[in-house]
Amino acid sequence: MDTQLTGRVWLVGDSVTTDAMYPAFAMKLPIPEAARHVFYELRPGWTDRVEPGDIVVAGRNFGLGSSRPVAALFRELGVAALVAEEFNSLFLRNAINHGLPALTVPRVTAAFADGDTMTLDFAEGWVENTGTGPRLEGGPLPPLVLEILAAGGILPKLAREGYVPIPKG
Repeated sequence: MDTQLTGRVWLVGDSVTTDAMYPAFAMKLPIPEAARHVFYELRPGWTDRVEPGDIVVAGRNFGLGSSRPVAALFRELGVAALVAEEFNSLFLRNAINHGLPALTVPRVTAAFADGDTMTLDFAEGWVENTGTGPRLEGGPLPPLVLEILAAGGILPKLAREGYVPIPKG
């Protein structure tokens, strides 16, 4: 599995809640339709501009709130990774379980702006602004987390190892 990727940055602030990412009304919609409402109040029109391979960069306590399965929506939109100064622990685990790389990097919001290009390596735990040059160290993701990401999420990993039935379809 390639643990290094490069993508366009979308910057959000501190304490972005799962409610702001996955509004209650959208929870009744199929995932492809619900994904069109990510950040609908925080960043109106964002889902029309985000492209596969983009990276969401956030401040402290990203994913605060309930355990809504937001990672499924980000994956539906093609978001390649999440990078934050700090993640809510439940949100972080949800992202990993859905096969979405999530890397904690202190001071990341000060080094990036919307539209910048980031290269990151989640196995080594660093990010770099390819335009302005700062390289920031986070921490490498543990081997088990890398295995989950390589499998595409926790359920595909468990299916490959024979612990759960292989999903059909």
